[in-house]
Amino acid sequence: MTKLLALDVALLPPPDVRQRAVQLSATLPADQSQGLRLDAEHLPHITLTQHFVRVDELDAVLECVDETLRGRTPLSIHVTGGGKGGSSAWMVVERTEAIRELHERLMETLRAFERPGGGPAAFFEGEARLDDMVWVAGYRLKASLSAYAPHITLGHASKPPRVDPFTFEATAVAACHLGCFCSCRRVLRSWELG
Repeated sequence: MTKLLALDVALLPPPDVRQRAVQLSATLPADQSQGLRLDAEHLPHITLTQHFVRVDELDAVLECVDETLRGRTPLSIHVTGGGKGGSSAWMVVERTEAIRELHERLMETLRAFERPGGGPAAFFEGEARLDDMVWVAGYRLKASLSAYAPHITLGHASKPPRVDPFTFEATAVAACHLGCFCSCRRVLRSWELG
């Protein structure tokens, strides 16, 4: 049986935005957190794609990401406020033409590498909830392309957090191994835009 890996290709915010996200995550009610807090091991990020990929095809996947990102310039990211869906809370990111186009290009580039059937073993340290497996397996159908809604997940809460609008430049993209709660746990490769 071929081993699968839960992969997220994501924009990583610069240090000041990363710190802001970690601080906001820490302010969410502890009794609602379900164990998810952003920190140095649970990286704030803006997902561009999520897939189950074969471990033996990972180098080819990363080369395709490399080709897609080659020559791309940094993205201007506008956080418009706080948001939530279900029990998850996040920073809402404006869906600009630039981020939409990059998302769609990566989704198309990696389509041939998507594999069904990822279980807990596909996730970092073999830890995943059923919701995590279902989310990654259904990402293309339920959360991509016309349904793509960029955001920075902060954790869980019954109300959206207060987030004042701000803008930043995203220069870093990373391929990350997903962990429980579809958090970015380990950077497999990173790229600088521009």
